[in-house]
Amino acid sequence: MPRETIPPAILKALHSVTGKRAKVVIEHIIRHGFVTTEDLTKRYGYEHPPRAARDVREAGVPLETIKVKDSSGKTIGAYKFGKWSDWKTDRLGGRKTFSKEFKEALLGDFKSKCAICITEYDSRYLQIDHRVPYEVGGDPESGKRDVADYMLLCSSCNRAKSWSCEHCANWTTGKNPLVCKTCYWASPLSYKHIALREIRRLDVVWTSDEVKAFEQLRRRSQAQGQEMPVYVKRLVNDHLKED
Repeated sequence: MPRETIPPAILKALHSVTGKRAKVVIEHIIRHGFVTTEDLTKRYGYEHPPRAARDVREAGVPLETIKVKDSSGKTIGAYKFGKWSDWKTDRLGGRKTFSKEFKEALLGDFKSKCAICITEYDSRYLQIDHRVPYEVGGDPESGKRDVADYMLLCSSCNRAKSWSCEHCANWTTGKNPLVCKTCYWASPLSYKHIALREIRRLDVVWTSDEVKAFEQLRRRSQAQGQEMPVYVKRLVNDHLKED
């Protein structure tokens, strides 16, 4: 996408983005029309390209994921700016920062645990996340946030949610917040789907003294020649049959 095709007001807003990673991605797309996952990893050292793309989207800049050929002819992913008609200039600049008091309120609600894997972490390892992705629902127009619209996630679950959401049709085209609210990633205790797929998921983490039980399960699954998830589901199914 040549630079001259970008509307001046939007170009000015793009240059106002201050986040380092988002700014790098934006400037590359302005110059070259798109940025590939190879560019992000090899040229800029970002090991997780979707995270870099998400930083741009969180700055209020819509991106489209496309396929391109690299120098060897291999098909790889790339990102370019979305259609100008999809842009909401009032959201350029992205989400506002969260206050210490806001995170303290969430820590009280979630008992310092990740909302997905229910694992307890030191507060600095828990990240505030919109239940409905920012790219779909944004922040409230009034500027007044409701704690119930947010959750705390560990970095691992946050990455998993990002990948799942970014590959969901409601993220790319639908943009319906109500659909997101009935997804596992927004309501892990009561949901209808995961990224529009009729599927159920349970994230389990073993910590401290529980690790011994995990290792025992691992040894037994290996003896049975089964992967851990398959073995654990078999144990659960066998137990349910006994009831």
